[in-house]
Amino acid sequence: MPPATPPSTALVHVIIETGAKRVFASALEWPGWSRSGREEASALDALANYAERYGAVARAAHVRFPARPAFEIVERVTGNATTDFGAPAIAATSEHEPPTAAEARRLAAILEAAWAKLDEVVAQAPASLRKGPRGGGRDRDRVVEHVLGAEHAYGRTIGVRFPEPKIDDRAAIEAGRAAILAAFRAAAAKDAPETSWPVRYAARRITWHVLDHAWEIEDRSEG
Repeated sequence: MPPATPPSTALVHVIIETGAKRVFASALEWPGWSRSGREEASALDALANYAERYGAVARAAHVRFPARPAFEIVERVTGNATTDFGAPAIAATSEHEPPTAAEARRLAAILEAAWAKLDEVVAQAPASLRKGPRGGGRDRDRVVEHVLGAEHAYGRTIGVRFPEPKIDDRAAIEAGRAAILAAFRAAAAKDAPETSWPVRYAARRITWHVLDHAWEIEDRSEG
């Protein structure tokens, strides 16, 4: 059974995903709160350092977030090439359990808040973002296009198909998002079909991807 979700407490259950070059620490009750490092300790440090930023998203979703989260590692898994490339790739054992209706609504609410955060950041960001030390990094619109393309692909892993939206087609973007949210909520039904990705993991991966790029744009808009 998945761990209970007591957002009023400080305890946060964490999965550690270890690849050959990178380690991810992901908070299982908090989809999207995943950070990486070169080893377990630095991944956990990064997760802690992003608590305030993630907490603002959770509160925007009207989900109570612990003021002083304390981590408890509940599972360790072996990562793969995707882990080393830079994405949490392995579902936790608990994520194979279908969500309850209340949990599905909570997953959807947090993802909606993550999308709202991305939209807010994009609206305020310059078109040209600060480059990395070697001159690399996508500019704002290319980052958004990347997120839209990824969600088009992610949707298929949970049985959702929709045309890949263009960056200036707001109606298509909203339709794709609505389809993903509907799949989350439908996963709580007793007769829900099996999907390539367990819905709990899909929520974690999709929300992480949205927030990772929202925070990237935010950080690269400064200075």
